[in-house]
Amino acid sequence: MKTLSKLVSTSSVSLLVITSPVLISGSHKKINLVAANNIAASYHTTISTNNIPKTNLNTVNFSATTEKKVDYAAEAAAKKAFEVKMVIQEAVSLYDSMKLEKSGLNEKAFEYAWRGYHNLLKQGIIKTNMLSICDFTQSSRRKRFYVIDVKRRKLLYNTYVAHGMNSGVEYATSFSNRPESFKTSLGFYLTTKTYFGRNGVSLKVKGLEKGYNDLAVRRNIVLHGSDYIGAEYLKNNGEMGRSLGCTSLPTAVAPKIIKSIKNGSCFFIYHPTKKYLNESSVING
Repeated sequence: MKTLSKLVSTSSVSLLVITSPVLISGSHKKINLVAANNIAASYHTTISTNNIPKTNLNTVNFSATTEKKVDYAAEAAAKKAFEVKMVIQEAVSLYDSMKLEKSGLNEKAFEYAWRGYHNLLKQGIIKTNMLSICDFTQSSRRKRFYVIDVKRRKLLYNTYVAHGMNSGVEYATSFSNRPESFKTSLGFYLTTKTYFGRNGVSLKVKGLEKGYNDLAVRRNIVLHGSDYIGAEYLKNNGEMGRSLGCTSLPTAVAPKIIKSIKNGSCFFIYHPTKKYLNESSVING
């Protein structure tokens, strides 16, 4: 018995179609090629890789990279939160041990001052152990300027300080970085060099916070002594004098204070203005 065969090709599969045996006079019947094609097509549909979802390796790599970035960001945020917590705890401890409440210094003023001092020290911006604070939660009738020796954990000076004439009368409530505003500017400053001017020995400062006090040099904001601030002036006039935006100290103590905080110390002007506290690049750095 003789068998014939024919190779039928589809787009993806070759199928061997076997013809029937020769039974009568060498003639033969072919298997229905339409049916064969249907079988092949069915087979092709079953095994075709076109129906298997393909994995986009670029998408996988991007997703993995994104997840890593999220992990790193979360880890960094957790470390920062822990650091801030430790710094605040240290501030509370120092505030209590140095009995700063008795001097009238607001606890939050010291906390924010300490956080800023910590960050500036870490960045290598400040060069000395002195921290000066203007606490403008207090009336100008009170001694609201503080100089602290951080290394010795000691309050060196506590005296009166004037604010800008357009910042308020008894209390400073409005602040500006704008030239000719005659207002006090909030935030952290770096003390620089001294010079002798019309107010005697004076101290130049550099504002460290953009939008809040970075125009201090342009505005000629300095620390200097003045006769319009102090117990005697208050007694004779019923209120303290005010400046054109500078930090003015009583003439009797200004030279000593300026000498102790010049050349790279941290100077902070505080007020509980939420916008500043939330945006401060030094406090939140």
